[in-house]
Order: sequence, then C-alpha cells, then structure tokens
Amino acid sequence: MNEIEIVAEQGAWRGGFEERVLAGYRAAGCPEPLARALLERAVKGIDGWTVATDGTGWIAVEVAEDNGAVVGRIHDLTVARGRGWAERWCAGRGAERVEVRLAGGRDPGAFADYPVRGQNRMRAVAGQPQLPPGLTVRRLTEEEYPAWYAAEEAAYIADILRAGALTAEQAREKSDRDFAQYLPQGYLTPGHAFYAMEAEGEVVGTGWVNHGFLPGVTFGFSLEVHEEHRGKGYGRAAMAVGEWATRQGGDEAMMFNVFGGNEVAMGLYDSTGFAVLDEYRFLDLR
Repeated sequence: MNEIEIVAEQGAWRGGFEERVLAGYRAAGCPEPLARALLERAVKGIDGWTVATDGTGWIAVEVAEDNGAVVGRIHDLTVARGRGWAERWCAGRGAERVEVRLAGGRDPGAFADYPVRGQNRMRAVAGQPQLPPGLTVRRLTEEEYPAWYAAEEAAYIADILRAGALTAEQAREKSDRDFAQYLPQGYLTPGHAFYAMEAEGEVVGTGWVNHGFLPGVTFGFSLEVHEEHRGKGYGRAAMAVGEWATRQGGDEAMMFNVFGGNEVAMGLYDSTGFAVLDEYRFLDLR
C-alpha cells in the first residue's frame, strides 16, 4: 500500500480538481458563467492549501481560523483511505472541527456521517412569476427597518446555533460580521431590497434579497414567515415572492442558504425544485 505524501507542486492535481467542481455545478443546472463564478469562490485561497497523494488519488486540506475557532477543511478527497489521514493532519495542527464542501450536492460518500451544517440552493425562475392570490407585497419602509433588523439578526443567530457548529458567542460574532459585510449602508445598501408580505391587511412575513449577487443570480438572504402565521401555506408563497423579486431585479435565477437542522425548510426546497449547489458538512474533533 502506497504511503500518503504531501506534494510540493499543485499542477498535477489542480486541473482535475477544478473540473470535478465544475461538473458538480453543471449537474446542479448552473449555466457556464455561473458555474465559473462559483468555481472562483470555491478555489479562493487555493495556493495555501496542502495537497497530498498516495499515487492513486488526491487529498487537499487546510487549517484556518473561522469565527474564533481553528477549523480544518477537506477541499478534495479522491483517495479511498484518505479521510482518516486528512482528519489527523487537521487535528495535528490544532483544528477543533473539520469541514467539507460537496459541490453540486453530490453523494456525501465518505462524509455521510458528517452532520449537515448548511446548503446553498438555486433554481431558475419563471419568466413572469406570479404572486399567490390573496398575498400582496410592498417595500419595507425605512421606519420598519430597525425592528426588522433586530428580528432578522435574532433569527440568523438561532439558525447558526441549530446547525450545531458554533457556540452562542461565536454565533453572535459571526452575525455581527455578516450583517456588517452585506449591509454596510443598512436600508440604503445598493443592490439590496426589503419586502413586507401582507394577507388580509396584516404583515405575515418579510423578504430580503440581493440582486446581481452572482452573474444572473439574486441571493435570497431571508424569506421569513412570522411564527404566528406558519402552517398556513405561506412558506410556498414566500418562495414565489422570492422568484418575483428576482425578476424585479433583472436576474434569471434565485439562490439562498439553508442551515443544517432545518429539515422542514429543506423538504420545502426539495419539493419546489431548488437544486443543491453546495452542501457543507462538519465533524467535531474535540
């Protein structure tokens, strides 16, 4: 059995890795410009990764600080016995957990026992999506924004904690960083739109989207139905609002993230045809 050894040059590995990632995005239905844009995000920092081989396949790993924790990442694994080596390599460099990204939502294979931390989902939207009968949509007002922001941040932190990878303190810090990154000008941040969904004269939910997030793609940061209105069919209605908002911004596809542990939402997205672009899984090493 060949020993697993670290290689000094990435050239022999990198081309095949990028093609595997692109194949995953294409299989999920991404047009080529979007697949290429997603690949660019997937290989960010690639020159700092450690690549190893046993002569039959490849392992690519790194260790980095993330949300106050030392995290190992397995970026590629085509060596049948490589998972144990990768986990030991990460643990030996202080990693508290190991994460893996599965492009195109492919079969988790060796990582089937890693809990799901989150998914990115996407679907092309209809040419002229219609709002559901009985539901009206309007822009959230600037006066409503502070209360919306506080509720949105609390919901985001709850989602992070449900996924199980971060502590409460780390979740709060991540939330603060993410909101500051994506909404640097708050309500007036260019490219972002905020909506209120109303039925029978009452606000039943809200939406937050970012147009042009990627080529031809609107990112749905939040399509939230208020708790007291859940179970009334508004979840599917909110997805229709997201599609409508996507076309309002001139894009052709809608993309969003769902955290692990939210099986109800994942079931809804499966039933409404949103393909998995990326699935993130993790294993606690502590």
